[in-house]
Amino acid sequence: MCGIVGLFLKDKSLEPKLGEMLSDMLVTLTDRGPDSAGIAIYGAGDRNHSKITIQSADPAHDFDGLVAELGARIGGKADIAVKSTHAVIEVPTAKVEAARDAILELRPSVRIMGVGEVIEIFKEVGLPADVVKRFDLTKMSGTHGIGHTRMATESAVTTMGAHPFSTGPDQCLVHNGSLSNHNNVRRELRREGMTFETENDTEVAAAFISNKMAHGDNLGGALEKTLTDLDGFFTFVVGTKNGFGVVRDPIACKPAVMAETDRYVAFGSEYRALANLPGIEDARVWEPEPSKVYFWEH
Repeated sequence: MCGIVGLFLKDKSLEPKLGEMLSDMLVTLTDRGPDSAGIAIYGAGDRNHSKITIQSADPAHDFDGLVAELGARIGGKADIAVKSTHAVIEVPTAKVEAARDAILELRPSVRIMGVGEVIEIFKEVGLPADVVKRFDLTKMSGTHGIGHTRMATESAVTTMGAHPFSTGPDQCLVHNGSLSNHNNVRRELRREGMTFETENDTEVAAAFISNKMAHGDNLGGALEKTLTDLDGFFTFVVGTKNGFGVVRDPIACKPAVMAETDRYVAFGSEYRALANLPGIEDARVWEPEPSKVYFWEH
């Protein structure tokens, strides 16, 4: 089952309300997935600095003194913003890969949720309302974001098994469905140098898209290739630094609805997730077609 939401803002005046709107959309779909929940927010940033979102089961221990050690290790300034079990570390973009490696060496128990100039990812086991409150997500601003509430079917209920999955810079994906060929695809991607944190089929889908984009496809082209190379039932909502995309498999048995106004584009597994959005009564509302790629970019 699972519930997916996505919101791509056209109107800059709505950006301070992105977290509030996206959180409300996700909480509305709680009954579709009470196991875990997560949100990716694309917020402010610049090319000179990148963000690394990390998670720890023991944040008091792992986060204490980390930025000082990290700064010394990479020879550059690092800042940290802690939110419960997660922290967002900001470093110079030129040092982001060195910082990522250093974090895992300095704190082996820490897990990296996402890396990029603008993306921040927060996900945990629990109900959407609890996850929203835990990370104060309603106060976050940004240009676009996606969210997911999970009913586990393919793997254990863990923080790392929660969505969104991020496998490339400023990229992430949420998924409703089940892939039947994910083991074969995972093996192929590993041969091409991709690494995996879980056995979750959704991480494979995220890595597939990241791999295609790393080899020159834009978001639309990468989503097109999911239709020929991935087997199973799926609805994917994908975020990139500048964009937001949706695709459903050829059978399209997983529910989905979209709405567009001159202020935003929104996605929900059900219409009730969109019902409280401003101006929804005047929106163009439709069910995304099977095997058709939809994407928007700033």
